[in-house]
Amino acid sequence: TAFVLACLVVVLGGFSEDSRAQISDFNSAINKAGRQRMLSQRMAKAYLQIGQDIDAERSKKILDGSISLFDRQLVELKNFAPTPEIKSAYLNLERAWLAYKDMLVGARPTREGAKKVVAQSDAVLELAQAGAAMLVDLSGSESGPLVGVAGRQRMLSQRMAKLYQAVNWGVAPNGAAAELQKARKDFNVGLIALATAPATTRAIKDEVELSKQQWLFFENALDAGEAADKKVLATNVATTSERLLETMDNITAMFEKLGK
Repeated sequence: TAFVLACLVVVLGGFSEDSRAQISDFNSAINKAGRQRMLSQRMAKAYLQIGQDIDAERSKKILDGSISLFDRQLVELKNFAPTPEIKSAYLNLERAWLAYKDMLVGARPTREGAKKVVAQSDAVLELAQAGAAMLVDLSGSESGPLVGVAGRQRMLSQRMAKLYQAVNWGVAPNGAAAELQKARKDFNVGLIALATAPATTRAIKDEVELSKQQWLFFENALDAGEAADKKVLATNVATTSERLLETMDNITAMFEKLGK
């Protein structure tokens, strides 16, 4: 459909240049730590989409690229860790990640596998959040927390899509619909916080306005109901979540640069 084609601008792990450079400062660390949260949800989303044959080729590229990026950033975050507590947090994350990666690679996605992937994606998310929060607390800067909030928006874009695809496949845990509604509310709160923060520049405000447009497309996809073909609806969610992710990644990078 034209709607799907309009939304096919997809991020394949080719994030802004900071994702390929070594970590040099707290804002860069917070950005990458936050990106680990997002990737935990994005990989599950891609797995669920492959299993349902939803945008399958692109979903495979997303999964492969996200696994490679998570691996690389985890090494960088362990190397950067400025305190023993943060180092320990990333060693804990590494253990959960190795178990998660085993579920994601090597076999075709199944419904039984999907239930385990969804559960482990949440465990990895919780540990990635712990590391990101410690880095924000230690940064002591005005822009550090904003990098954290913007980065969390990226995660929410993928979490919402993951939950939708899990419900769609009948593999969602109890309470998934309520979790999806909570994520939507949290995303709206985050948009307001980013737009109204004293440190937010005119350029960032313009990018937030762009992200609001993409958020509208994504919400329309989430709310489409049962009127259309289920696969078309799920494909719309897949593509609009990627476009929203791209705008939020741009915003996170812009906040990161405020501290330099």
